[in-house]
Amino acid sequence: MAYVAKALVLRDGDRERLEALTRGKSVSATMAARARTVLLAADGLANVEIERAVGSTRPTVLKWRKRYAEGGVEALADSPRPGKEPVIDELALVVETLANDGKPPAELGISHWSARSMAAWFGASFSSVSRIWRKWNIAPHRIETFKFSTDPRLEAKLRDVVGLYMSPPENAVVVSIDEKSQIQALERTRPDQPLSPGHASQRTHDYKRNGTTTLFAALDVLTGKISADACYQRHTNEEFVDFLGQVAAAHPDVELHVVCDNYATHKHQNVKDWLEANPRVTMHFTPTSCSWLNMVEIFFGLITRQAIRRGSFASVSDLEATIRTYIDNYNESAHPFRWVKTADYLLGKIKRKQTINT
Repeated sequence: MAYVAKALVLRDGDRERLEALTRGKSVSATMAARARTVLLAADGLANVEIERAVGSTRPTVLKWRKRYAEGGVEALADSPRPGKEPVIDELALVVETLANDGKPPAELGISHWSARSMAAWFGASFSSVSRIWRKWNIAPHRIETFKFSTDPRLEAKLRDVVGLYMSPPENAVVVSIDEKSQIQALERTRPDQPLSPGHASQRTHDYKRNGTTTLFAALDVLTGKISADACYQRHTNEEFVDFLGQVAAAHPDVELHVVCDNYATHKHQNVKDWLEANPRVTMHFTPTSCSWLNMVEIFFGLITRQAIRRGSFASVSDLEATIRTYIDNYNESAHPFRWVKTADYLLGKIKRKQTINT
């Protein structure tokens, strides 16, 4: 007859503690398995049955029975590892990372730090460098671009446009307009391979160019809808004047304020003549190199990511039909974009960057 170990005797109150360890969401799977082993042993199960139930081995079951018998629940925790734990000067690592504007020494021949290159240079482990960088929110692999505006009327224009967004005039409509030029009708040379579990959709690297189009769009700041749009083969002052007529027709009999960028086409004499003939329309120009201030750019980003960039178009008309469909669907659920940054905040941020880079 096979020998069956005696049921393990639990200390007072330990059953509740052990059961809590098997159910706790913040308890590791390893600790939960140890607690379950002890509970099953206390219920009188044979070691071979505990092995099957926990998915363990006989030596492991014997180990945790013995550890509990000698030291209780506290003995189920990992024993201290031998040897002295390495001590890392966290602040020194951060200072080293940020030194010389975050650039590694020239003799390393690299443009920026990686966790592995810093680990080798500083004499620490890869995991330690990664942990400290995460703690201090340092990401040397990331870089953001910026450009300073040289517009002498930067502050006046910025306050004018932001004021329209945050406090639009009463009984008036504010629209943000721009053109997205040279949108290419690219057609992949083979059909895309479909998405499947475990595999991303695949497409050919090469493509055929089937022409281009330019999308003009007007975003109604109050509703967030595209109130006027048109595709043209060119984007000269003639197309811009024609589009202004469409924008004005979409908002009849109302004072109309139009936000657009400093593109020379927008200031052509033909445009000035049209504005003179339509006094209810007022143009408001964003500062030079501040296209981010033009709210319609948000919509252009959306349509690029969701409809154009991954599309395959057999012709320009196919591309324009896709754009038309996207705008129709977009307007069905459009909502206004809420502008929250004040002119003072934006100007202060610009001045701080200019101070840092002087």
